[in-house]
Amino acid sequence: MKDYYKILGISRDASLEEIKKAFYKLAHKHHPHKGGDEKKFKEINEAYQVLSNKEKKSQYDRFGQVFEGGEPGPGSSFNWAWGKSSGQGPDVEFDFENLGEMFEDFFSSGGREGAQRKNHKKGKDIKIDIELPLEEILKGSTKEITLYKQILCSRCQGKGAEPGTSLNECFSCRGTGEVQQIKRTFLGSFTHWTVCPECGGEGQKPEKPCNVCKGEGRIKGEEDIKVFIPAGVDSNQAIKISGKGEAGRKGGKPGDLYIRISVKEHSVFQRRGDDLFVSREISFSQAALGDEAEILTLEGTKILLKIPSGLESGKILRISGKGIPHFSGYGRGSLYVQLIVKTPKRLTKTQKELLKKLQEEGL
Repeated sequence: MKDYYKILGISRDASLEEIKKAFYKLAHKHHPHKGGDEKKFKEINEAYQVLSNKEKKSQYDRFGQVFEGGEPGPGSSFNWAWGKSSGQGPDVEFDFENLGEMFEDFFSSGGREGAQRKNHKKGKDIKIDIELPLEEILKGSTKEITLYKQILCSRCQGKGAEPGTSLNECFSCRGTGEVQQIKRTFLGSFTHWTVCPECGGEGQKPEKPCNVCKGEGRIKGEEDIKVFIPAGVDSNQAIKISGKGEAGRKGGKPGDLYIRISVKEHSVFQRRGDDLFVSREISFSQAALGDEAEILTLEGTKILLKIPSGLESGKILRISGKGIPHFSGYGRGSLYVQLIVKTPKRLTKTQKELLKKLQEEGL
């Protein structure tokens, strides 16, 4: 006599959930499509088919075997069919086309249906883009946006039931939200848990569906959302606002809102990380003798930049703390000013005479 408990590696008082977990783990390891032992795989499935069925498990625990059609009679013998039977017992039909899907359902991490049961009520995430001028990221700002999306039904508060009526346990799944499906293949019969089609995995049904949302718990509508944009954000950075995506079905968890930032290019300043770069023309005399020049910052304020004497055209000077605020909230980048010596195209008579004298002096 085969010890089905030993085959699955479980105790005799194991719960149905423990039996399931043991089967999925062993079947994943030994099934032939993954290079496992076919004989071992059949044995594991045989044990599972018995121990996961309340009636068969009861027979096995009492008599050490399972009998088709009820209690054993005189001369009864137990036979487990893996393929088409030879006239004793029901035929088992093979479904070769669905084997790939079957193995994916059973042996992917948790199975597709498991993921569906977990997330079938959750609302979808929403992704939007916001474009900002460079000046606006110098300090934090609040934007108000309007989204047209699935919102919570105000009449039933997301429950899906008409106010004053109750939610009743689903008769098909007994409130579990899932039902068993049995697939028969040449490797044997497989029990597959799937979302209950009667209640959609809810486990309960409204006595009377909400008149507004028709039992969905949500409707299409507009929602105004205030979004804080922190200082120092850069293009392609995303801000996540939890729970501001689409409302979930029947009170399910809402999705999240993701806002991708796009910063416009500036006509004067160029951003590189948290630093700003700008060009400023100066005269030949300023470059040769040194001077102070007014520089306009991104905020629109003017600061004086000291130009050292003998400066060559293209030289870059740094002004600390006048760049973009760091996203961390502490400090700012720098402003780099490239000084370009301007060569005049038109000269007055006096300017020409002075330049000739400088030329005679070797300048």
